[in-house]
Amino acid sequence: MIQNYKLELITILAILCFIAIFLFVSSGGDHEFSGSDDVGSEKISELTGNPVESYAPLIPQYEPPSGEIEATLFALQAATGGFILGIVFGYWLGQRRTSPTSSVRD
Repeated sequence: MIQNYKLELITILAILCFIAIFLFVSSGGDHEFSGSDDVGSEKISELTGNPVESYAPLIPQYEPPSGEIEATLFALQAATGGFILGIVFGYWLGQRRTSPTSSVRD
C-alpha cells in the first residue's frame, strides 16, 4: 500500500519540513512585513537622494482604510483573473475537442 502512495507521502513530508523550517526561522527576531512597492520606493529615494514623500502617482489611487481590506481586494482580483483565465482556456480546449479535425483524445 505504501508503494502506491510513495510520491504523495514524500510530498507531505516535504511540506511538513518546510512548515517546521518556516516556524523555526520566523519564531525569533523582529520581522515586519513590507511589500515590494515600499522596498522599491525606499531604494529609489536612497539612490536619488529625494525623500519618498516627494514622489506622487500620476493617477490618484484609492487607499483602503486598512491592510486587511487591501489584502482582501487583492485576493479578490487574483481570484477573478484566475476564474476568467480558466473559462477562456476551458472554452478553447472545448472548441478544440469538438472540432472535426481534432487531434486531442479523451
